Amino acid sequence: MRGIVSVAGYVPYRRLQRSAVAQVFGNGGGKGSRAVASHDEDTTTMGVEAARLALRAAPTVVPDGLWFATATPAYLDKTNATAIHAALRLPAEVPAFDFGGALRSGVGTVLNALSGDGSGTTLVVLADMRDGMPTSADESAGGDGGAALVVGEDSPGYPAIAEYLGGASLTDEFLDRWRTVGDRRSKTWEERFGESRYVALGEQAWASALKTSGVTAEEIDKVVVTGMHTRSTKALGRKLGVKPESLVDDLSATVGQTGSAHVGLMLASILEKSEPGQLVALVALADGADVLVFRTTPALADWSPSDSVADQIAGGADLPYGKFLTWRGMVTPEPPRRPEPQRVSSTAAWRNEDWKYGFVGSKDRSSEAVHLPPSRISMKGGAVDDMEPIGRADSVATIATYTIDHLAYSPSPPIVFAVLDFDGGGRFPVELTDVEPDSVEIGDRVTMTFRKLFTADGIHDYFWKAKPLRASAAD
Repeated sequence: MRGIVSVAGYVPYRRLQRSAVAQVFGNGGGKGSRAVASHDEDTTTMGVEAARLALRAAPTVVPDGLWFATATPAYLDKTNATAIHAALRLPAEVPAFDFGGALRSGVGTVLNALSGDGSGTTLVVLADMRDGMPTSADESAGGDGGAALVVGEDSPGYPAIAEYLGGASLTDEFLDRWRTVGDRRSKTWEERFGESRYVALGEQAWASALKTSGVTAEEIDKVVVTGMHTRSTKALGRKLGVKPESLVDDLSATVGQTGSAHVGLMLASILEKSEPGQLVALVALADGADVLVFRTTPALADWSPSDSVADQIAGGADLPYGKFLTWRGMVTPEPPRRPEPQRVSSTAAWRNEDWKYGFVGSKDRSSEAVHLPPSRISMKGGAVDDMEPIGRADSVATIATYTIDHLAYSPSPPIVFAVLDFDGGGRFPVELTDVEPDSVEIGDRVTMTFRKLFTADGIHDYFWKAKPLRASAAD
C-alpha cells in the first residue's frame, strides 16, 4: 500500500484584507482575506517551513528523495530544491530535484510520488506565490503558501495515514492562463471558454477515477475541487454527484488560491480534520484535470500535525495594503539612506553550509559549551578541535535583550534584532520576523524560521531568523 505518511501545510503569517484594495483604489478587492508571504519569504523558504512541519510529524522518516514543485521559483537554471535539502540537513545521497514552471507541476509531482514503484520514501514539497496587478482578480483571489507530503509504502516504521486508491489524469492543450518568462502577472482567456473545457474534462476524469479506485460518488466523505479557474471549480463541484456536505471549503476566503501548492495545502487541511476509514478525493484543474482518491487508515488516529493549517490561518495578522504593494515590488518607497548589501560569497556559503542552511553550531565534548556560530576553540576550558555538531533550528529560545533599528538597510524597516538564549545552550544575535516591533518584550519565547536576508546581484542570501512562539506551535 502506497500513500501519505505525513503531510503539512504552511500559511504565511500576514494577511491582506481584500476590502483594503477598494479603500485605496475605489474598486477591486472583495470579501475575505488572502495569505501574504513576508518580504523575507519566497517559494524556497516556504517550502522549507512546510517540509519541517511534515517531517516533525513523522520524526522517524528519512526521505529517499526530495522533489520540489513551484510555478514561481526563486532561481532559474539553479536547482531550488538543494537549498531545501541543506536546510533539512538531509544526507548528500538523497537526491533533490525541481519540478516547476507550471501550475500543474504541483499535482503532477504528488501523482508521480504516489504512483512510484514502491521503493523508498519521497518528500514532496510544494510552494507558490501568486501575483496580480493592483485591483486585479488575481491579486485578491491569489494567495501564498506551501505544503509538504511524505509519500511512501505503509510499513511498521512509516505507517501511511491515507492509502492512495487510484486516480485519473486527462490532458488537453488549450490556452486558458499563461505567463511568459519575466512577467509578474498572468494573463487569461475569456472565462466561458475555460469553463467549457475544464468542466467536461473534470467530469470525465472524475468518472474514471471512481472506477479505478472502486468507489462511488455517494461513498466519498470529503472532496475538494481546486484550480485557478474559479468559475470552473464551482461548476464542476455541482456535477460530481457527492453529498452536498462532502464538498470541503477550498480556503479561498481565508488563504486564497495558492496555485501549484494548493493541492498539498488542501490535502493537509482535509486530513487534519478526517477520521480513520473515510474516503477523501481531490480534483485539480490545470491544463487538464487530475483526480486523486484516498482512504484514511487507522494510523491517522495516532498522527498529529505539528502546526495545523487551521491554527495557522487563525493565527495570522493583517498587513496594510501599502506594505503589500511594497513587498510585491509594485511600489518603491524611499529606501533607508544606507548602502545596500553586497552579494554573498558562493565559496564562503559552501564552506559554512551546515551553519548557514542548517543552523548547526558546535558543542564542546568536555564542557558541553554550545557555540553559535560553530567554533574550533571552546569558550570554556579552551579545548581545540574537540567539538561535535549540534543543530539549533528546532530549538526554542528566549529573548535576552533586543533593539529596534530604523537606520540599517532592510526591504521593510525597521529591523528588530534580539540576542537569544537557546534552550539547551547557546546564545546568538538574530533578526526577528513576523513580529510587531512594539510588541517585543525581554523574556519572549521564539522559534527559528528559514528566511531570505536580502537579494544582491540576483543571489538570495538565505539564513535563519526568529519568530514569536505562538500558541499553536508551542502545543
